[in-house]
Amino acid sequence: MRKLKNVSLSELNFDKGGGILPVVVQEEGTGRILTLAYVNREAVQKTLETGLAHYYRRSHGKVMMKGETSGHVQEVMDILVDCDLDAVLYVVRPRGPACHLGEETCFHNRLREAENLRRK
Repeated sequence: MRKLKNVSLSELNFDKGGGILPVVVQEEGTGRILTLAYVNREAVQKTLETGLAHYYRRSHGKVMMKGETSGHVQEVMDILVDCDLDAVLYVVRPRGPACHLGEETCFHNRLREAENLRRK
């Protein structure tokens, strides 16, 4: 495996996504995917400053800390950037469920039509 290359916040390609980037959120240790969210430059900056996950909430049109209302914060242990510099991965230690429905992960549904894929 290659050594990770360090990139700076200023190198992230926010323009490609209209000012926001997708962020995959992965649980430290287990590697389990907890959610997919979005960040803008301000959200990443606040995450770096506080060590707690901040996301751009498209439905609210603003940056909010994860757990701001629920108390289920995510401590960010690392931030990885994809090869095109237009998506990020937060490696987190969650303090409570990731999903606003109370589930540990937002990915707790299966596409019915995909059931046949597992039988191939």
